[in-house]
Amino acid sequence: MDPCPFVRVTVGNLALKIPVASKPARSVVHPSSSPCFCKIKLKNFPLQSAVVPFIPPESHFPDSQVHPMAATFTLSKSDLDRLAGKSIFAGKLSLKISIYTGRRGTTCGVNSGRLLGRVSVPLDLTGTVAKTTVFHNGWITVGKDAKGSSAQFHLNVKAEPDPRFVFQFDGEPECSPQVFQIQGNISQPVFTCKFSFRNTGDRNHRSRSLQSEPGGSRSWLSSFGSERERPGKERKGWSITVHDLSGSPVAAASMVTPFVASPGSDRVSCSNPGSWLILRPSDGTWKPWGRLEAWRERGGSDGLGYRFELIPDTNGGMSAAGIVLAESTLSSNKGGKFVIDLSCRGAGSNGGSNGRATPGSATSPACSPRSSGDYGYGLWPYCMYRGFVMSASVEGEGRCSKPTVEVSVPHVNCTEDAAAFVALAAAVDLSVDACRLFSQRLRKELCQQLDLLG
Repeated sequence: MDPCPFVRVTVGNLALKIPVASKPARSVVHPSSSPCFCKIKLKNFPLQSAVVPFIPPESHFPDSQVHPMAATFTLSKSDLDRLAGKSIFAGKLSLKISIYTGRRGTTCGVNSGRLLGRVSVPLDLTGTVAKTTVFHNGWITVGKDAKGSSAQFHLNVKAEPDPRFVFQFDGEPECSPQVFQIQGNISQPVFTCKFSFRNTGDRNHRSRSLQSEPGGSRSWLSSFGSERERPGKERKGWSITVHDLSGSPVAAASMVTPFVASPGSDRVSCSNPGSWLILRPSDGTWKPWGRLEAWRERGGSDGLGYRFELIPDTNGGMSAAGIVLAESTLSSNKGGKFVIDLSCRGAGSNGGSNGRATPGSATSPACSPRSSGDYGYGLWPYCMYRGFVMSASVEGEGRCSKPTVEVSVPHVNCTEDAAAFVALAAAVDLSVDACRLFSQRLRKELCQQLDLLG
């Protein structure tokens, strides 16, 4: 089945030049002493903001230099059809950018920044599902001070095809659902999921056969997690295996570090998170592909914190070091989207977005191993991941969750590739329940027989 058409509108290469004046006008806060930022708006999409770097007036923008994306808007076919069908009275579609001097945020309910100027870039998205279109790349004059001097704002705005495979769970992961591939109004089953409890008490079972549960590989599972089997509040042993339509296992997610309440509390803390291994079949064995850690945030957010990293294959020598691809927080109440997007620095950290907007951030994961030296893009094999990788919808606590998973076409070369992302989506969804306050009781499908009897 063909992938679904998507288009990404990206805004990047931001820069600002303001003429140096002996005494700047009062209406302008010169960026040499104050930061600059902008707000980016596309019709019917959430407002995004980004820092705008200031460069000296005599400098030229280095077009060859790679800069992080400031904002990304993802449009599905229904979005494109809706925008194309707008009435002529609604005006042409455009991207609107407001540039401010001063710090982002509000003080006493009033925006802290001072408006420097506005920019509008017309967008014609016709044909963008098939080819890349650059709408603007260069400098634009914005604002004027009392002496008539104007600032210069640099940006790149383009739209490019971003086809994705879309998968939909037909039930909650703990209910062992089917997974359908979606293409327009057509859906067909491609995977089945089997949720189970791993026998954490069997210390001697070391089979690595694909016919056994993924948790059977005790020898290497312990190197990536800790059973931490102790009396008290904990949730452990959850496992979900993804099978193709022939019944062969093609991916799995196994809880390797129990979700344990921190001492004196009812929550899984960031300092002691639970974790999952995402597993792929290889030569008759399960091999770790990625690791997901999750915890319950403290404070006003009270959200689900998570971190996902790829695990390098060291030819038989297992290493706990990994490459962080996503690290952020989801709302425990409202849910959101788990996203891996390497085109924006911080793209993997917008779990709270609706999935159609990818705000940039200064806290983005870098494409380099944690606790390691400088490997660089060319030397680290897993840096083949580029741009948007995947997203998965996540419902809030107490809501019926049937995750929708989107995976970028370039990152799917075989069934096992797609299945690994489906298993990861299931682990993220199950982590919402694993991180629920221990004062709250889980649904029966997530409780082992002993828990129910207790």
